[in-house]
Amino acid sequence: MVDWLDAMEATGDLVYGQDRYSQHVRDELLTISAATIDRHLKPLRDQDPIRGKSATKPGALLRNSISVRKAGDEIEAEPGFFEVDTVAHCGPTLKGEFARTVNFTDMYTGWVFTTAIKNNSQTHIVSAFEKFLEAVPFMVTGIDSDNGSEFINHEVLGWSAQKKIFYTRSRPYQKNDQATIESKNNHLVRRYGFYYRYDTPHQRELLNQLWPLVCDRLNYYTPTKKPIGYTTDAVGRRKRVYDKPLSPYHRLLAAGVLSPAQEAELAAYKASLNVVEIARKITSIQQRLIENAKEPTRRLERELEYAAAAAMPDAEWIKIDQRRARSA
Repeated sequence: MVDWLDAMEATGDLVYGQDRYSQHVRDELLTISAATIDRHLKPLRDQDPIRGKSATKPGALLRNSISVRKAGDEIEAEPGFFEVDTVAHCGPTLKGEFARTVNFTDMYTGWVFTTAIKNNSQTHIVSAFEKFLEAVPFMVTGIDSDNGSEFINHEVLGWSAQKKIFYTRSRPYQKNDQATIESKNNHLVRRYGFYYRYDTPHQRELLNQLWPLVCDRLNYYTPTKKPIGYTTDAVGRRKRVYDKPLSPYHRLLAAGVLSPAQEAELAAYKASLNVVEIARKITSIQQRLIENAKEPTRRLERELEYAAAAAMPDAEWIKIDQRRARSA
């Protein structure tokens, strides 16, 4: 919260004595807990009931030649090892072609890179990997994916070998092996990009305008906690211990892997960011996405419900009518 308030004060978006902002309000914001923030935002987040679908299809090709990385394996000692996953913007059905978001997260710092592609073809996946490598401001040493066929193929593995990037995979059907990226899929892609169906070039373009803004907000201004061990509570139960919340930017600086020139370049870029303007742009793009995709997604959802109802046997309809009569 300190970074946010300092940045907003520097740009004049927060001024003492204006819009109810004061030293007392600042002090309260600096002490507010994440649970309290979530509690205040919950009614807003509960308004959209649409949920996503899993589009991962296991790829048997080359699987046995890739090292397996499991939940509980030793955490990387420095930045550069990323988990990657794709998120399907399919709405209520996986039929047809729709956009995918490719999501990368560094295991050590939490640094994120996100981009939208047309579909899960190997060509688009490799293109996303190239963009990722160009955008990340430090050396990428390893990538860990799930067992989806979009990742387990000759194109992707050939790319990683050419770039001298170590490649691993999780165990099949064990999502906890990729707990970090699965979490980011939720509070990055779904929280900012919603659950609607995006299947037009314009919608994909809007996503690719949205993701750089979201990544800047998360990388430079959004702190996260990392587990550092276990302790016991007052009655002897095992309890997870977390470190002090830090943004990926501050974790990267603390890791000591950047040269002075790189640190100065990142500091200058951070100073150029206007968090209020970023928020305005994110909201504007989100509104355009909703205008483009909400009604088509709802219409598709209704069509699927009607089709399922039409295919329902008469006996099922009788049971439904009986339940309705009893409830009445």
